[in-house]
Amino acid sequence: MTENDIYGPLAGLIGEWYGDQGTDVSPEPDGDETAEYFETLMFEGVGDVDNAETQELAALRYHQVVTRKRDNKVFHNESGYLIWEAEASRVMQTLTIPRGVALVAGGGASEAGGGVLIEVHAASGDPDWPVAQSPFMRDRARVVRFDHRIQVAGDELRYSETTIVDIYGVEHTHTDENVLTRR
Repeated sequence: MTENDIYGPLAGLIGEWYGDQGTDVSPEPDGDETAEYFETLMFEGVGDVDNAETQELAALRYHQVVTRKRDNKVFHNESGYLIWEAEASRVMQTLTIPRGVALVAGGGASEAGGGVLIEVHAASGDPDWPVAQSPFMRDRARVVRFDHRIQVAGDELRYSETTIVDIYGVEHTHTDENVLTRR
């Protein structure tokens, strides 16, 4: 058994990734805005974690930096953890963004396309997989639901995210997707 075996289906994510095929579709007052982007995404193993001496977890720390192509401006910076709980066959994702939003998402992993497919979700008010947000965000651009899908096969990582956001009482869909390769 190698050190990376503790990470189960997350092991293939370890490393630094780069992708320049990203598409962000976000709500704007005059209609949706589409932005092309490039990004770096880094995953590193932090080892195993015991909770109350009964729950065994293995965690990867990650950092994602997303830059808009048209103006070379960073418009998304996210940090978090992907966590594997082997006994429950569960994947968890915790994340924070510097807008006053954090969440704990949960789901699982399966074999797909010669690799691994990871899917997690979180929702505002969900007792198991919640979203926490500052009063400003809650009142003006509340995250209602977050769905994240990652597929990794060898040195290729594909992901898609869908976030439902309630902006001043109207729900909008915000999506991101990209294809990255391991550096």
